[in-house]
Amino acid sequence: MEYISPVYHVKPVPIEKIVPNTYNPNTVAPPELKLLYDSIKEDGYTMPVVCYYSPKDDLYVIVDGFHRYRVMLEHKDIYERENGLLPVSVIDKPLAQRMASTVRHNRARGTHDVDLMGNIVRELHDLGRSDAWISKHLGMDKDEILRLKQITGLAALFRDAQFRQAWIPADPAEPEK
Repeated sequence: MEYISPVYHVKPVPIEKIVPNTYNPNTVAPPELKLLYDSIKEDGYTMPVVCYYSPKDDLYVIVDGFHRYRVMLEHKDIYERENGLLPVSVIDKPLAQRMASTVRHNRARGTHDVDLMGNIVRELHDLGRSDAWISKHLGMDKDEILRLKQITGLAALFRDAQFRQAWIPADPAEPEK
């Protein structure tokens, strides 16, 4: 029999029939959770929540996607827009394998390469996007944008920056006022 990946059978499931697992070690900091909300608000749900279906309880237990689930629970606008339905991809595995799947999903997300992120900031700047736009749409604070601009080493990224007059050190030969 040919194997078919669960993602080819995504189904809408009422959020009331979905429950978190009890073992997920993953947490998301508030800025990243806000970015996830912004992403779902702007792009919709682009990835299903991975669940195990428990026929005994008639519930879907989250294996991966708890924070996407949480966004719908905590944001009425998302809940209403999606009619309370989450896209779910179902896997049928015993608990130990589901636990391993949760960890694999969490760890496989990777990290952002600083140089590549700097290039993205540079390209967005070249496209005419302001720091405020970059901050809003990429979920970065001003300091992070500044550091990424510094990494790219391009003076052009600072051409619109407002700089203040530098202080002038006192001459040690002059008396203080």
